[in-house]
Amino acid sequence: MKYIISLLAGLLTGAALFVAGYYYNPFIGQPSVSPLAVTEDRVMDFTFSAVPADAILYTDHGETVAKPTPDRVAELWEPAVYDTSVLVTALGDSRNSAAGVGIKFASKAEETSLIRGEALVNSVWHIYLPGQGTMLIDQTENYFSYLRDIVVPARLGSGGHWRGSYFSVMTSGPGSLGTARVTGGSGLFSGMTSESVESLSAEGYSAKSGPVSMRRSLSVAIPQPAVAQE
Repeated sequence: MKYIISLLAGLLTGAALFVAGYYYNPFIGQPSVSPLAVTEDRVMDFTFSAVPADAILYTDHGETVAKPTPDRVAELWEPAVYDTSVLVTALGDSRNSAAGVGIKFASKAEETSLIRGEALVNSVWHIYLPGQGTMLIDQTENYFSYLRDIVVPARLGSGGHWRGSYFSVMTSGPGSLGTARVTGGSGLFSGMTSESVESLSAEGYSAKSGPVSMRRSLSVAIPQPAVAQE
C-alpha cells in the first residue's frame, strides 16, 4: 500500500511539475517586436478598441463571455459558422483620427496545438479607407500567450479580474516571417501585395464580461509604387 501511495504521489508530483514547467516556459511565447519594424516600405498604422462593446457590431456563437453588440444582433449558432466571430469597427490612424472601417471574420484553426504553444485563429480583414481604397488581409493569429497571461489568471483570481500591462504581436502567419498577407482591392491599393501585422495591448480583463481595457493595432506595409500614387 505504501508503495502504491508513493507511486501515485510521484506521478501526481511529476504531472504537476510538467504542467507548471509548460505553463511558465519562457520559450513558449509570442514576439513583442513587429517584423515590419525593419521594413523600408512606408507603414500605415490603424488602431481600434478590442472591447466588443465599443465596436460598431460584434457577434459570435453566443457562448463566450463577450456579448454581441448591438443587443439585437443575431448569434452565429449555425454549424457552418459556429466557431466564427464577426467584428465591424472604426479604425483610427496614428494620430487617433478617423481613418476608415474594418470588418473582421475570425474562426478557430484546426492546426491548434496547445502543447506547442499554439492557440490558433484564422482571420480575414476587409479594410475600407475613404478616398484611398480597399484591401484584404488574411492571417493566422496565436492566442496562446493571451490565454496564458490574461484569461487564465483572471479566471483563477479571486476577483475574476486581470489588471496589468500586456503587449504582444498576435499575427503568426502565413508569411514566413510571421506576417499576414495583404491584397489590394481598389483605389490606391489596386493590385498591391504586401504584409501586415496585428498586435494587442491590454490593461484589464474580466472573466465575466471579457476585455475591459484593450486596444489592437494593424500595421500595413505599403510598397513604394502604391505610395507614389498618393
